[in-house]
Amino acid sequence: MTFLSHLINGLSLGSIYAIIALGYTMVYGIAKMLNFAHGDVIMIGGYISFVVASELGWGAIPGILLAIVVCTVLGILIEGLAYKPLRGASSLAVLITAIGVSYFLQNAALLIWSPDPIVYPSLIDIPWLSFAIGELKISSVTVVTVLCCVLVMILLTLFINKTKMGKAMRAVSEDKGAAQLMGINVNRTISVTFAIGSGLAAVAGVLLCSAYPVLTPTTGAMPGIKAFTAAVFGGIGSIPGAMVGGILMGVIETFAKAYIGTELADAIVFGVLIVILLVKPAGLLGKQVTEKV
Repeated sequence: MTFLSHLINGLSLGSIYAIIALGYTMVYGIAKMLNFAHGDVIMIGGYISFVVASELGWGAIPGILLAIVVCTVLGILIEGLAYKPLRGASSLAVLITAIGVSYFLQNAALLIWSPDPIVYPSLIDIPWLSFAIGELKISSVTVVTVLCCVLVMILLTLFINKTKMGKAMRAVSEDKGAAQLMGINVNRTISVTFAIGSGLAAVAGVLLCSAYPVLTPTTGAMPGIKAFTAAVFGGIGSIPGAMVGGILMGVIETFAKAYIGTELADAIVFGVLIVILLVKPAGLLGKQVTEKV
């Protein structure tokens, strides 16, 4: 039962990492940039849902929906104000800007909400979804988190493969210049990508804070880094890879904490990543791309 309990906890944590990693992998796959402010958008989603649901007393559903709306708009603003002017700039300039945006969001949260930790109320407490099998207890937060991950994965795959905007995203990811010549609005496509990624960050923020109910301005930093690692693990740019990488990352981390020690858990997770990249540099489900020079 202990093994199953750790496995279920790992799947729950990995599902959160997978949802965050989907945002990273979409932005990288289409805009070819690493949005290191993504983890801080998760934190903003947590604060917005807390303020709306608890301090304003509007309840869980309005809190979650408003967090998604605010983070989606925030993602569009970040892309338009910080990244769009750097469309033709070097990767280093974009990376430094992303780090700057991350610090800006963290310090804005410090000024607005203070550095004091907030005890986050579970917005996903659904008694009829909680159940026990002998000594094994599965909470509603765990069930909802795993179901959300699967649902997001299915909807995102259908969106990318079946809709006109999804086809535009695939075209832009292949070749921005050729896509523009074919009449695709590249700037709008990238903005939509950021909007979807930031909306997913809000969902991940609510799930993360419900599972680990302490909220601070740095709440999203470490999960963001681990989710980026998960995206690389699975093959950055690959949507199925982000999900597989996130879930494996969560399971490995949970078992490492349970059987080896909390202090070494992160080292083991990143060590596994290094081994995977040495064997398969593109990640588990990534594709090796040959570029002409």
